[in-house]
Amino acid sequence: MFGKQLQHGNQICNMSYGKKLGKLNLQSRARGDFISRSGRVVKNFKELEKLYFSTRSKAKQSVSDTLGRYSYNGSSGQGPILRTEGCDLNMVSDLSSIKCSGDRSNSDGLGSFFDSLCKYLRFSKFKVKATLRQGDLLNSSSLVCSLDFDRDKEFFATAGSSKKIKVFECDTVLKEDLDIHYPIIEMNSQSKLSGVCWNSYIKNHIASSAFDGVVQLWDITRNQAIMNFEEHQQRVWSIDFSQAYPTRLASGGDDGNVKLWNINQEGSVGTINTNANVCSVQFPPDSAWLLAFGSADHKIYCYDLRNIKTPWCILANHKKTVSNVKFLDSTNLVSASIDGTLKLWDLATSTGGVLRNPVLTYSGHKNEKNFVGLSVADGYIATGSESNEVFVYHKSFPIPVASYKFNCVDPVNGQEVYDDDGQFVSSVCWRGQSQTLVAANCKGNIEILEMV
Repeated sequence: MFGKQLQHGNQICNMSYGKKLGKLNLQSRARGDFISRSGRVVKNFKELEKLYFSTRSKAKQSVSDTLGRYSYNGSSGQGPILRTEGCDLNMVSDLSSIKCSGDRSNSDGLGSFFDSLCKYLRFSKFKVKATLRQGDLLNSSSLVCSLDFDRDKEFFATAGSSKKIKVFECDTVLKEDLDIHYPIIEMNSQSKLSGVCWNSYIKNHIASSAFDGVVQLWDITRNQAIMNFEEHQQRVWSIDFSQAYPTRLASGGDDGNVKLWNINQEGSVGTINTNANVCSVQFPPDSAWLLAFGSADHKIYCYDLRNIKTPWCILANHKKTVSNVKFLDSTNLVSASIDGTLKLWDLATSTGGVLRNPVLTYSGHKNEKNFVGLSVADGYIATGSESNEVFVYHKSFPIPVASYKFNCVDPVNGQEVYDDDGQFVSSVCWRGQSQTLVAANCKGNIEILEMV
């Protein structure tokens, strides 16, 4: 009897000890996270201090001009129409004349700073959720140039030097621990592919750009191209669908031309001629008329598509080719360059002409010669690096939030390669507004990562 009581007492003690140990482990982990975050604050204290005083100074100023907002009214059949807060656009004829009664500035600038600081400190590293290895034994060329998610963020598409568009179901990749993952859809092109873009409204439509200058529209339900646009004379680097006007598509390439397409027509509906290679084109999320593109002449050009003879404004601060541009929202634009920096621009501060002062310059990644990808979501900016790493910045701070280095792995046999042989991350794409990021490197290895 006494033995049973003793055994029962030991069990209670063990349970109590286990609970205390678990609590101590949680406290230790929390303390470790706190120390990690505190260390980042201390390490970057001077930069944060500079931003704090800059924000406090800006909080005393008011911004009265803002860029118009745009929307697409498909249900009324009227096509693209203008809409903005606090503005009467019936009399507006161009972007530079828009005046709004609403105050765009945050009345509590310091509150905004501390909110941004919390978001910056919220994450500190990446967790690998899945590794996708492609078993294309017949094709040794595996560079992934572009990634994009579909409208509902269920599937992602890859495109690159394999001359194939491959579509994967994201949740299936996350759930299944396989040596080799096979796409649910695979479509063959005649040339190497530089870009892929999913239509945000028509779920089964994907557009691609190719090294032979052809822009194609694909129907994934039919597993084939349904339109070929062949007006570019040289390689096309980039394509983008307008979210506000889903039948509008833009492309830009080495011939120095930006082409505007309607996916229901065979020929282009507009051409912007430039004097340098066009590396990236991008529509804002809610604009039917504004288009930005990055150029080899180190500049970003923003056009009002109702007047394509001259740019509405030019952004000039990079020292080398602008390889990528992405809109954070309707007025804030991020640009990437092979000068090794990203820059944030506020188009609401432009009155036309040349804007030479970016809001922030981000550095920490390495980028001197390759296109390493750029993606934005919920204020976080992801980019690749020629150190075979992924870097993430928060829009309010020029220092990285987190980074992740790819293992040097053969994409076919899965064996680790100890000589990285100049590997670099070639493409990145957020899964909507989540903390999940898909990243690919020049060897065809694809990682699904999550910020934690």
